[in-house]
Amino acid sequence: MTSAPLAARLTRVAGPLFFPVTAYGPDGALDLDAFRAHVGAGVDAGAAAVFACCGTGEFHALTPEEFRACLAAAVEVTAGRVPVVAATGYGTALAIRYARIAEEEGADGLLAMPPYLVVADQEGLVRHYTALAAATSLETIVYQRDNAVFTPATVVRLAAVDGVIGLKDGYGDLDLMQRIVSAVRTELPGREFLFFNGLPTAELTGPAYRGIGITLYSSAVFAFAPDVALAFHRALTTGDDTTVERLLDGFYAPLVELRNLGRGYAVSLVKAGVRLGGLDVGEVRPPLSEPLPDHLKTLAVLIERGRALLPDGTADGPADGSEAGL
Repeated sequence: MTSAPLAARLTRVAGPLFFPVTAYGPDGALDLDAFRAHVGAGVDAGAAAVFACCGTGEFHALTPEEFRACLAAAVEVTAGRVPVVAATGYGTALAIRYARIAEEEGADGLLAMPPYLVVADQEGLVRHYTALAAATSLETIVYQRDNAVFTPATVVRLAAVDGVIGLKDGYGDLDLMQRIVSAVRTELPGREFLFFNGLPTAELTGPAYRGIGITLYSSAVFAFAPDVALAFHRALTTGDDTTVERLLDGFYAPLVELRNLGRGYAVSLVKAGVRLGGLDVGEVRPPLSEPLPDHLKTLAVLIERGRALLPDGTADGPADGSEAGL
């Protein structure tokens, strides 16, 4: 943990937000050495923050003890260079338990996943996230997706809660997000509330979200092709529309088409991509399944295509990713 507030450290970032996978050994147990290598490589490559044990990190598959071990490893490796944000979720009691583990292990903030299974009304959601934010000193980002979709009025209420610093959108309704952004801006003038594009391959919708003022986004691609992710982030940030469009059309759009061919591919394809780069992080845990062999071949081709589309001089490291340990 660092002394600087998480919100301040995420307001203007120079690189993608990194969502590492969780590494397992051949026996299915945690491989903390591989996890440390993966996290360290991402930070060295230019990640602006590490979101550990989140969706890509199979939060749903980790025991509290494994969650603690991974968080401790991530905090150790980052050594304060970038903030570490931990997932929390399930019902309110368990979410608070995970949040307190994250605080004990030195995390800088929380990404609050939707409550488990139940479809709550807006009042219940406000009570849930308010209780979670009050349970620790960690700043909290609320994740909108699935069974936790908010009205603009609800987001205004959440934005006024002490400790809630932002909303990550994994729902993808741009009309709703524009109304949410406008409501917070209008009802809470001067409130510096962060908004994140949290769709599974957020780069594909990056220009659209940027159009409504949302510039922060999670990058699953950074986990297995940091050079491609960094080049896209740089191009999007600097207004290099030619590079943005080339990577969108030639890499990101086909990647999303591939991702949509299998359930759970938003996680298992990312993990496969890390393995293709030379770091054995193991397979996904049940109930997720590994990508089909033909889909893995397609992924390998796409990664090479993405690197071939990079502007001269922007690739960070060799084409095989060996220098970054990915």
